[in-house]
Amino acid sequence: MGTLLLDPIAFSIGALKVHWYGLILGSAALVGLLLAIREGKRFGISQEFFMDLLLLGVPSAIIGARIYFVAFMWEDYKDNLWDIFKIWNGGIAIYGALIGAIICAVIFVRRRGYNFWRIADICAPSLIVGQMIGRWGNFVNQEAYGGPTTESFLRDHLHLPSFIVNQMNVAGTYHHPTFLYESLWNLAGLILLLILRRQKFLRAGELFASYFIWYSIGRFFIEALRTDSLAFQGAAWLAAFVNGLWTPMTWLGFEQGYLAPSYGNVRISQLLALFIVVAAVAFMIIRRRTVRALPHYSDPIVSTKAAAAEKLSAMESAEPEQAESISDKTEELPDSPEEKKE
Repeated sequence: MGTLLLDPIAFSIGALKVHWYGLILGSAALVGLLLAIREGKRFGISQEFFMDLLLLGVPSAIIGARIYFVAFMWEDYKDNLWDIFKIWNGGIAIYGALIGAIICAVIFVRRRGYNFWRIADICAPSLIVGQMIGRWGNFVNQEAYGGPTTESFLRDHLHLPSFIVNQMNVAGTYHHPTFLYESLWNLAGLILLLILRRQKFLRAGELFASYFIWYSIGRFFIEALRTDSLAFQGAAWLAAFVNGLWTPMTWLGFEQGYLAPSYGNVRISQLLALFIVVAAVAFMIIRRRTVRALPHYSDPIVSTKAAAAEKLSAMESAEPEQAESISDKTEELPDSPEEKKE
């Protein structure tokens, strides 16, 4: 059977070619934005806030993703610096995108007077739904797939539909649809997060941490199926440890994708995923034990900038004696109500 490829170009407007990949990523961002806006309304946060956050976060994520990839592939770019900017040739990393987006969000959210962890909790489902949808861009482009497998494994063992099986036929060889594995894992994660955020025991920052734990667990197991992983040459015991943790996948009939020994023996994304899981769990435990009056997810979210504006408005509309009384009785506001509790 020959290779069946979907046309990566959705349509053309004159000389402008619109790719399915771009449309899918745009759809992912839009769905994530709508989720955040809807949840934000429960806390009285305007939709413009989340729209501004998206407009700044997307380019920050792209820059972070590219810097992350280039940093680990520097030997390929050090003599061709102009190629660093050619992101259309591929070469971005999801963890780098998250780092770039988080740095942007921390700055933006604090400038608007909100506590970062409260906004991050609201955006957690948006992040995972964006990744869930965005992975289908890899499907259309026939990229980021796993190692070789058989048509029988895809059709009879996994019971995948023909349109996915056929697209995974790359130059006559069938490959694991790792895009699908990750997309389905993220779908389960989205459902989990939506359930968790309605639980009374959930504290500020813990939904965001739960997102990282869930995504990283899935990424650890799925990453080893791929053949395009960033890797480094680590100690033999470290490689054995990582491979040992991955062993349960073999019980399900999966095999690791090929990783050239000269390239490395430890996949960076797998090691980072393990670190994130441990760090996120430790974050929740330590924060609960050390932060007094840690707010719950369902507690009101107030911007100190909005509170300051209300105070100023009240002083301007009050009589001179009343304004002086308001000023005397109101202490300087902290960065956020939650930080004051902490």
